[in-house]
Amino acid sequence: MNTYARLDIAFSHGDGAWLYDEKGNRYLDALSGIGVCALGHAHPGVTEAIHHQAQQVLHTSNIFRIPVQEQLSKTLCAISGMERVFFCNSGAEANEAAIKLARLHGHQRGIEKPVIIVLDHAFHGRTLATLSASGNRKIQAGFEPLVSGFVRAPLNDLPALQTIAENNPNVVGILLEPIQGEGGLHLATEEYLTEVRKLCDDNDWLMMLDEVQTGNGRTGLYFAFQHTEIKPDVITTAKGLANGVPIGACLAQGSAAELFQPGNHGSTFGGNPLACAAAQAVVQTIQKEGLCDRAAQLGDHIIHSLESRLAGNTRVVDIRGKGLMIGIELNKPCTDLVAEGLKRGVLINVTTDCVIRLLPPLILNDDEADQLIDLVVDLINSL
Repeated sequence: MNTYARLDIAFSHGDGAWLYDEKGNRYLDALSGIGVCALGHAHPGVTEAIHHQAQQVLHTSNIFRIPVQEQLSKTLCAISGMERVFFCNSGAEANEAAIKLARLHGHQRGIEKPVIIVLDHAFHGRTLATLSASGNRKIQAGFEPLVSGFVRAPLNDLPALQTIAENNPNVVGILLEPIQGEGGLHLATEEYLTEVRKLCDDNDWLMMLDEVQTGNGRTGLYFAFQHTEIKPDVITTAKGLANGVPIGACLAQGSAAELFQPGNHGSTFGGNPLACAAAQAVVQTIQKEGLCDRAAQLGDHIIHSLESRLAGNTRVVDIRGKGLMIGIELNKPCTDLVAEGLKRGVLINVTTDCVIRLLPPLILNDDEADQLIDLVVDLINSL
């Protein structure tokens, strides 16, 4: 179906931070499949894990124990401080699970019509519930009636949350991204996240963080919330978890971890042996090779270099981000830079029409980082 405005280019293979098209042209991948290929392309550890698992068993269903799934859940819980994990196939599905947890939490409190606070400009997926939770009218248009049970507030606006708390007794939780990726690379402040945690504690709400894009080392720690002192009740993640093999995860701790019982939720493919084997290889590689620290160092270098070299460019409104999740906001729409970047041998993305989004793989080396800086600076200066 005609759901994508595809660029007229196809890639035959990749190697690390590079992709090669069918004509043999090489491109520096600063998009990583929209934050998915954190270990780059054709990573030997992931390749070996997939090969090994494919020789044994691909799928059995969740009717039975899946040892590699159990191993992955223990790994993720040890990293995050969570207690239980539900595995699915995507970030949208992980967020669906979080929404269902919050509603179940509300019903157990006697709330017939639970309400979840979500934020302006958020993006949580394209299923009916997750697009209803998203703060993006563009993806909602034509799919009404939207799913009810959501109330919206601006990012980093604590008084707005307090007003909702005082006037809506049906609120059961808040779902937010630590960094709004699709919404233009806007960061939730540490103060805001700390106060959200307090508000949730005071009102018996679930604090649910959508770390679909910010998780798995992208921001310089394994999860973005770990830059603060808080711990959420629920975390969702997907994208970088298995380097391109479809998988999503909804992690929970405390009472939220005990909400789902057999029959409440499920997934035919979720957490199958192949996806979990690939994810376990990715997580172990990120930890073993210190790629979270590497992302933090590279991100600082790239952001500071861009700030220095673009200081005199009046089109640049702001340069922001954390780790290897970087946004460059311009004062005019710049979607044409995606195609121009391809001509120059670099893959980038533009969100909200005027924010260049950089999501390079965590395995980027110093020379490649400097090449990326040169290419992006030249692109912006060419406007």
